[in-house]
Amino acid sequence: MTNDTTLFLGQWMRSPGTVGAVAPSSRRLAETVAAPVPRRGDPVIVELGPGTGAFTAEIQRRLDGRGHHMAVEINPKLAEFLSARHPKVEVVVDDAARLPHLLQERGLVKADAIVSGLPWAAFSDDVQTRLLDAVCSIMGANTAFTTFAYSFAKHLPPARRFRQRLLDTFEEVVVGRTVWGNLPPAFVYHVRRPREHAGNPSREVPE
Repeated sequence: MTNDTTLFLGQWMRSPGTVGAVAPSSRRLAETVAAPVPRRGDPVIVELGPGTGAFTAEIQRRLDGRGHHMAVEINPKLAEFLSARHPKVEVVVDDAARLPHLLQERGLVKADAIVSGLPWAAFSDDVQTRLLDAVCSIMGANTAFTTFAYSFAKHLPPARRFRQRLLDTFEEVVVGRTVWGNLPPAFVYHVRRPREHAGNPSREVPE
């Protein structure tokens, strides 16, 4: 196994509820998740739960030295590994629920793109609410938010609840095609435009 795979597996064994996967995501999945990162200008990119940096590397490749890339990782060991591998990324050891404060501390208001590697289906409703509220608070009219889920679990109750939560929270939720080159296969949610008011009536969850 590679160094990052070994570290990732070790941290998953210590804390499966926060790491959420037993191996890093594939390059193919990273390309899909990072697709909304602007190719021009100096965008603000916020990455949540970067782990050992599968998505980080693709974001950095797309930025090519531009913009501000902040990666929020709650696991100190993974954050240390990520900082050493990607010195141009600002790695912050903190809770992603503090996103608005983290941006304010850096003189930033909104993100241009938010890329998430968090294990949403493993979180409780309260944790999902706190995290999605934080994400919404740093999204502008054109901000893109992407995250992923594993295909084998899409019909299980936790995954269906999270998909419904996305539909209730955002005006635009697009489900991407399955990325078969990932282990296990996964798909990406492409999300934009937080709803203005809470408590919108639920919509049917697409199969």
